[in-house]
Amino acid sequence: MTDSPAAGASPVVDMRGITVEFAGIKALDGVDFRLFPGEVHALMGENGAGKSTLIKALTGVYRPTAGTIRLKDEPVDFTTPGQAQDAGISTVYQEVNLCPNLSVAENILLGHEPRRLGAIDGRAMRARATGLLARIGLTVDPASVLSSHSIAVQQLVAIARALVVDARVLVLDEPTSSLDSDEVEELFRIVRVLRDEGVAILFVSHFLDQVYELSDRMTVLRNGTLVGEYLPRDLDRMGLVSAMLGRELGVLTEVERRSEERAPGSAPVLVARGLGRAGAIEPFDLEIHEGEVVGLAGLLGSGRTELARLLCGADRADKGTLSVDGETVRPRGPRSLIARGVAFCSEDRKAEGVVADLSVRDNLILATQASRGWARPVPRRTAEAMVAEYIERLDIRPADPDAVMGNLSGGNQQKVLLARWLVTRPRLLILDEPTRGIDVGAKAQIQKVVAELAAEGMAVLFISAELEEVVRVSDRVVVLRDRHKVAELSGGDVSVDSVMSAIAADAHGEVAVAS
Repeated sequence: MTDSPAAGASPVVDMRGITVEFAGIKALDGVDFRLFPGEVHALMGENGAGKSTLIKALTGVYRPTAGTIRLKDEPVDFTTPGQAQDAGISTVYQEVNLCPNLSVAENILLGHEPRRLGAIDGRAMRARATGLLARIGLTVDPASVLSSHSIAVQQLVAIARALVVDARVLVLDEPTSSLDSDEVEELFRIVRVLRDEGVAILFVSHFLDQVYELSDRMTVLRNGTLVGEYLPRDLDRMGLVSAMLGRELGVLTEVERRSEERAPGSAPVLVARGLGRAGAIEPFDLEIHEGEVVGLAGLLGSGRTELARLLCGADRADKGTLSVDGETVRPRGPRSLIARGVAFCSEDRKAEGVVADLSVRDNLILATQASRGWARPVPRRTAEAMVAEYIERLDIRPADPDAVMGNLSGGNQQKVLLARWLVTRPRLLILDEPTRGIDVGAKAQIQKVVAELAAEGMAVLFISAELEEVVRVSDRVVVLRDRHKVAELSGGDVSVDSVMSAIAADAHGEVAVAS
């Protein structure tokens, strides 16, 4: 790993005072960012920190409201991604955005095909592709169809494509999210080769171990502002986590806990043993009892949602066993677990929850109606009683069953989605970021309802990026890091400090401290 940039070296990218606004809301506020030739620079921050916005400002997707961008000491003002690519800035995204039905060579040279007599020269194209693949040490048949290769190879093909324009800057946006450990090592080998050739590499990842293994410097963003630029040796994992979350270990005020501890039921509602899915979450054990709230904590990308999707049957596990109320289940989809009383409220309410054009009533009874089948509609009187009960219990506003769902505030939409599952009387309720993006009042109301549900005997898995919130509502907290379950805390061990320590620990379970 290289040291800090050599004295007198000029950055290949120098962004100063970058501000990006949408409808008066600042997604970035006066951010500075430097990227030097021959370095891997990690861009760190939680969801909403502004990482993607900064990258899009650099690559011509967004035009900054204020600030300047210089490329090799020359001012630039990209208005399209094509202009940024022509200037030598290439991006490889988390989701491979290539054409799976085309050959490897066609994907690499797409838009830059060599021509002869006005037609594409296939032989020259394959030869050029072979040379680019050789540059990164990848041996595949350039004539082979891209879809015949693994995601890891496709990711490397995307990097080869980035080299077509003789990239001086390579942006890698979560490139390891779908790769196993061996594939990650191969990707890192290629990244180091390019770094040593002088390419400046901007690396975005939520895997702390990978960041410390690969990066030469780090820039941390939080809430659209710059926290700082650091050498990895000067910022230990705990310091990095604190910078990203805006909290410091040792000076945190303990959040007020529940007024009384809730003892787990005598038998677990759900038991997972060695449950896992390749590329999503490593095998884990978990029990959730009646009347218990289990919190799930970890940084973005740690595997929180992936774990939840296995428990509710949205994704199929390829390892381990799952049982509900003592009965082993092999779910083929969410319906089999819904039938056993497992309900899942997704973090993406817009894409996976809200039906914006329907009324509050129709949204609220949707799960109940689905369980009955469309040939047996919920009786009108029953539906009205259910809707009225939960509009009152959750203080949904406006208190009008006929209100159009899309016209409600985010907090009230979230309450309707919570009510949708509560009317089914589930044994286990999985809540994935139920308070994200809602106001303080709605957040407090949902937390209060979670406590009431547990007191009534319901089991709850509560997932949140806000550590204080997880600590406040949970009897136990399971901590994830880099897709692994790394800790399980209960009783007096449940605190923000202990959760942060588990998140920041290295691969050996020790909290690394900078020398």
